[in-house]
Amino acid sequence: MALLEFRNISKQYQNHPLLDKISFSIEDNEILCLLGSSGSGKSTILRIIAGLETAESGKVFWKNKDISGLPPYERHFGLMFQDYALFPHMSVWENVAFGLKMQNLPQDVIDTSVKEALLLVNMLDFANRQVTDLSGGEQQRVALARALAPRPQLLMLDEPLGALDRTLRQKLGSDLHALLRSMKIPAIYVTHDQEEAFAISDRLLVLHQGKILQSGKPQEVYTHPATPWLASFFGMDNQVNGVVQKVTPPIVSTDVGEFSCSSSQVGFMIGDPVTLVFKPAGANLADGSGGSNLLKGRVFESVFNADRFKTQVELGGNYSFEFILDAELTVGRKITLSVPPEAILCFRRDV
Repeated sequence: MALLEFRNISKQYQNHPLLDKISFSIEDNEILCLLGSSGSGKSTILRIIAGLETAESGKVFWKNKDISGLPPYERHFGLMFQDYALFPHMSVWENVAFGLKMQNLPQDVIDTSVKEALLLVNMLDFANRQVTDLSGGEQQRVALARALAPRPQLLMLDEPLGALDRTLRQKLGSDLHALLRSMKIPAIYVTHDQEEAFAISDRLLVLHQGKILQSGKPQEVYTHPATPWLASFFGMDNQVNGVVQKVTPPIVSTDVGEFSCSSSQVGFMIGDPVTLVFKPAGANLADGSGGSNLLKGRVFESVFNADRFKTQVELGGNYSFEFILDAELTVGRKITLSVPPEAILCFRRDV
């Protein structure tokens, strides 16, 4: 059963739609990630759920009860901001206890809750330190402890790793996933970082211009993006327009060759205009002896990228595609690449 339901929420900012009839739900113990670029409406969704902003239309439900008009303190949700919002003049313990004191809870209840929260994030040994003496990662853990101390029914995290360097983000992202899983409460996680979203979420919602483009398990959304724009968002920029020559499976004629491709869309007809997307990691060097699904071009750049090489290939018709290949190639070398059908996505194109 869905715990939280976000039903047909619309919100405007300076007469421009920020959220356009957004609907989704979250299940018990689920980690839901809202992924999108800046301005897509992610943080606004959290603020509406928390009761810090109101929508022009739509409602928010918790356990089938309309909470749209409830003030934030009656919702019992936890919200962790990107900038952490810690009090610099307070110790770690005092920061975590602050919200509990505002609820006028007994001191023994406050002490127990603070201790439990700091233990969860491995920061109990830092309880008496000033937060200004902590590293960025340590401050992030204190902010998380403060959000957890009141034992919220729902935890929301707004770009919690955004202020950290990449190495620390990867380390804390792994820790955070394990922590969220152990807490057994639903969580909504906002980020613009795809790797972060894939590593932490059970389910992904991708937002663009105030709308949900696609939802599903991270691997499903990445492997089968719903639109060419979403494919490009995931780094699949090798795109070319074409026309369907045969169906089942689709065979498409383009300016860079004729290709058999995979598609989650159905109902293609001969003559349909389409867009092909070539996955960067899907190509292999061919021996040039012939075959199908071949790209011919010249190496423009070959750059080491972890254990493989990011290779820019100039094709005919002023096209330039980037592929991840096993070997470094000499700039200027003419090559032929073989691309299997499953590494080519086909999307219907409106003209």
